[in-house]
Parts: sequence; C-alpha cells; structure tokens
Amino acid sequence: MSDVKKKIIKVAAVPQSLNVLLRGQMAMLSEYYDIVCVASPGKALEEVGERESVRTTAIPIERRISPLKDIISLWRLFLLFLRERPDMVHSITPKAGFLSMLAARFAGVPVRMHTFTGLIFPTSSGFRRKLLMMTDRMTCRCATHINPEGKGVKSDLERYGITNKPMDIIGNGNVNGINLDFFKRSDDVIRLSIPYFKPELITFLFIGRIVRDKGINEMVRSFERIHRKYSATRLLLVGSLEEKTDPVDSDVLSFIRNSDAVEYVGFQSDVRPFFAVSDVFVFPSYREGFPNVVMQAGAMGLPCIVTDINGSNEIIEDGRNGVIIPSKDESALYDAMEMFLKEPELIMSLSKDARSMIADRYDQKHFWTSLLDYYRKILRQS
Repeated sequence: MSDVKKKIIKVAAVPQSLNVLLRGQMAMLSEYYDIVCVASPGKALEEVGERESVRTTAIPIERRISPLKDIISLWRLFLLFLRERPDMVHSITPKAGFLSMLAARFAGVPVRMHTFTGLIFPTSSGFRRKLLMMTDRMTCRCATHINPEGKGVKSDLERYGITNKPMDIIGNGNVNGINLDFFKRSDDVIRLSIPYFKPELITFLFIGRIVRDKGINEMVRSFERIHRKYSATRLLLVGSLEEKTDPVDSDVLSFIRNSDAVEYVGFQSDVRPFFAVSDVFVFPSYREGFPNVVMQAGAMGLPCIVTDINGSNEIIEDGRNGVIIPSKDESALYDAMEMFLKEPELIMSLSKDARSMIADRYDQKHFWTSLLDYYRKILRQS
C-alpha cells in the first residue's frame, strides 16, 4: 500500500489543540502514514507523542500577533519542512495555518491543507479585523486544500471574500468527531460524579474558558436573576478562569467567587462527571467554529441552550435537542433558562433525542473514515 510511506506533518499553535481536540486521531492516521506533530513546546506535546506513538517537534508559535517571533517561527517551520520533505502539511488554528501554509509553499510541499476551526475577524473591528482578514486570505492562497470545520465557517469565508477556491467539509463537520464510547453515562462516570451530585437542585452547566467571549457575563447575570426567583438552582462552571486575556466583568467575577449557588471547579481533564450531574448545558458563546463541548453534552444526553452562531446552530436543532437564542442577548438567555424551570418536562423531552442526534451525525468512527478517505484522495492527486 503506497500510502504507508507518505509523510504528513500536522501543525497547531498550542499543543493542547493536538492533545485535546485531535485526541486519538494521530494514532489512527499513523497506521497509514508517517505522522509528525508540530506545536509550541509543552507537556501536552510530549503527551501527544507518547499516547499517539508519533514523532513530535516543538516550534514556538505565538497565538497573538508578534512580528519578530512570527518571522522566527516561519523560518523554523520552513527549515523543518525542507529537512523532513513531507508529502503533506495539515494545519489547524489561525496562526499555525498562516505560518505553516506560507512555509510549506516556500518549501515546495505538494499538498498543503488548512482547517478553519473558527474565524476571529467577524467579531473584530478596525485595523485588527483588516489584518486578520488579510492573513486568512494569505493562508487560503498558500493552501492547496481548504477545510472549513462547518457550514457556517464555509459561508463566512465565502461571504467575506476570503477565498474563491473550492472548500471541503469533512464528514458532517468538526475536526475529530465525538467518541461515543467515552462520552456516555457509564458506571465509572456515575461513580466519579457522586461528589457533585445534588439531585435536589436544577443544575445549569457551562464548560469552557471563563472569559467574556464565551458569554459568561450574560450567563452569570441571567443565572443570578434565576437564582433569586428559583432558589433550588445551581450554576456549575468547569474551565480555566482567565483574568488577563478577555476577562469577565468585575461584578460577574465577584458573583462567581462569592455565591453559594455557583460551583466553580476550574479546569478538569475529564468533564464527563459534570455532564452526568447536570440538567441543562448552557453555551452562550459569541463565536465558534464547531464546538466540541456542545457535541459532548448531546452525547451525554443533555439538552442545550446555545447562541445562534457557527457550529452551535448546526449541532442543535431548536426545539428538538435544545434551544437556540440570539448572541449577546441576556434577556433571551434568562427566558430560555427560566423555561426549563417553568416546564421541567422540557428537560426530558429535549434529552430524548440528544444522544441519537449526535451519534447519527458526528460519530468519531465515521469522521475518521471520512478523513482517511479525504487524505487518500488529495494525496493521490498530488
């Protein structure tokens, strides 16, 4: 089989993207290709190499704009591609895409693929917006194959004139599918969830970075009103609190830290126990590509409240497995949360099809088959 000897380099800015978002994917691909993973140095990159049994190379890549560091990263990627002579470079995340597609083109890599996991410029303004659009256009110009994570991302790339090249969505969207064997209410998960189990309360759950961009201000303020009216409620927050990058408002932070109705548990490597003890998953983010956590919530049988943004509005069908509300609309979020309290049977109704809807469209085994077929096709064409 000729595919066995072909070399693919996967690039991300931060190693967590490879370690968490693409968990298991490199091990699967390494059965057919020589896989090399590149990201900024860190323990997460070492974990990828050990768990997936693939080679790794650490190259610092800044997520934010940093001209001098970006030039150094570009040069190091160029030298790596010259040395490794891969058949294909596949990047995810914006900065990694811009630098690696540019470096791969200069190095003469025949197949250059970038996955757009989400677009930043639509919610930016001024010079920053123009700069982000310019870098995305350059990424597309240098790539031979462009993979939007979902229909919404593809639509925005077309609508804003970022590229007129053909674009391919793999499977039904996302970058890795959902592991249905892992995200389920197993006996082990139930056992792990016991310390957080409070059946006397209706629990609203959020998992993700605790930052403004995720809609935390609107969610916490809505819940504060909810709790004053319905005392048997709890807000469970799982994720890292980032006080320097895109921090939440001071009154919101104070409520998170001081309210007995909020249970903040920080970042957790295994989020399944928190799904298992919750009633409704709330994800009021301002922008996404294709949020894994919404798929995970569905796989765990939770109804979701999500904003009408890319990815979320593809995973959730309003009135069937969740509720879709406008972005940045605190009143709409409050009304949606209260609806589940006024009509508790709605939780059961929207939970009924939640897992099957994820299984039908986003099963990881199906996604991996689709990804492998796509790799084989574009590598044959090179």
